[in-house]
Amino acid sequence: MKRRTFIAGAATAGSLAAVGSVAYAATADPDVTASNAGHVQSATAITKVFGEGQKLIAVAVEYDQDIDTSTLSTSTFAVTDRTVTKVYANRTAALAERGRDGRYVIVELSPDDTAAALWGIGSGGSPTGTPSAPAATASPSPSSSGGSGGAPGGGGPQVGDTTPGGTIQAAKATLTQKGTVTTTRGARYPAIDTTLATGSVVNPIVDDFQQFTFDDPATGQSLKYNLFVPKNHDPGNSYPLVLFMHDSTVVNVATQGPLVQGLGAVCWASPEDQARHESFVLAPEYGSVVIDDDYEPSTLFDATVNLVRSLTKKYPIDPKRLYATGQSMGAMMTLGMNIKHPDLFAASFVVAGQWPQEQTAPLADKKLWVVVAQDDDKAYPGENAIMQVIEDAGTKVATAVWDGQSTAAQFAADVRHLKAQKAPVNYASFQAGTVVPAGSNVSGHLATWRIAYTIPGIRDWIMSQSL
Repeated sequence: MKRRTFIAGAATAGSLAAVGSVAYAATADPDVTASNAGHVQSATAITKVFGEGQKLIAVAVEYDQDIDTSTLSTSTFAVTDRTVTKVYANRTAALAERGRDGRYVIVELSPDDTAAALWGIGSGGSPTGTPSAPAATASPSPSSSGGSGGAPGGGGPQVGDTTPGGTIQAAKATLTQKGTVTTTRGARYPAIDTTLATGSVVNPIVDDFQQFTFDDPATGQSLKYNLFVPKNHDPGNSYPLVLFMHDSTVVNVATQGPLVQGLGAVCWASPEDQARHESFVLAPEYGSVVIDDDYEPSTLFDATVNLVRSLTKKYPIDPKRLYATGQSMGAMMTLGMNIKHPDLFAASFVVAGQWPQEQTAPLADKKLWVVVAQDDDKAYPGENAIMQVIEDAGTKVATAVWDGQSTAAQFAADVRHLKAQKAPVNYASFQAGTVVPAGSNVSGHLATWRIAYTIPGIRDWIMSQSL
């Protein structure tokens, strides 16, 4: 498993003594010996991306011998400001359904802890647990190509999307071995009062993306992007490509921002999705707002299309199976690209977006799955107007109202019901009041994509389409 440090933080402040690759906070207790601490070889933070963004969900502590998993419990370790939910041994620094004897002890943590959040946004929709000390901070960046770059609409059809301002918190934790750890050979490693700090981080799925820069000769734009290449792809075959375009809160954050802000990119690259639909996944990171409520895109809009075409020539990508998806600003870009380039994408997944009704007639010939929240006071009426144009053109639109608090099984049934209508355009709206978690101040607009990208049946439908 690859380990990257773009989200990894420095060791905790204070007087530190290095033991192997792990930092231990200095202690005044003379009874704590170096031999006790020396059994620990490393400590690695493990993250996971959820609908609301990336979180730190576990720490893998590596020992010098295989550990007997049956001797471990949630009281064996304590993690600062975190709730320990499960402790077990494993052979790698990775989560497992069941523990097995190995050199690593996995300390799982509650994703509901305030300190779990590694991604946060600023005004208009800060999730509970927004990091207070970000490793990277977005700042508005004026577009060098005119259009809407840097405009305060946030690139989305809802005030809750606001000005660019997402932050990525360093993935780090400090913990203490509170109980005895026993090896498979019977050796007992007693509790250690010193504090152990993580020195590296594993970001499953996120680490599988590569980072590049596309210098577009046509627009003069330089566009940073993340690309997932199927691990065992055959150059003799051809594969689909999914283009994910982020919302404005990710503007100018970091190249990997689109991968950690939510599931819009990484869900397509998950082992489960790749097992069903092996594909390339492309996630550009925009340095400025591409489009907002004036609907005048900057040249980054055309640069994105040119990037897709360039990758289609460079890799074994099937030009008849290109798919677009995006949220808010990215959803607007998805709609705009389908209008301007009607022969480019085989299907598109549009999440919380809108476009001027009078320009949307070309969408009647496209295959779309649209999701929006009814309490999104701009995107919802905007999508209703688009659906009316599509229906007036004679294209069938399958519609449904979904409960945003449905279980995975219920969403799967909802998807089957819409698919059964065999329409080229599927339109699902979340019932008002069902997408915002209780006690959260996030807007219904931003809350939409926290749910939409958790529904695999929609992705399956998108992947089944072709030109």
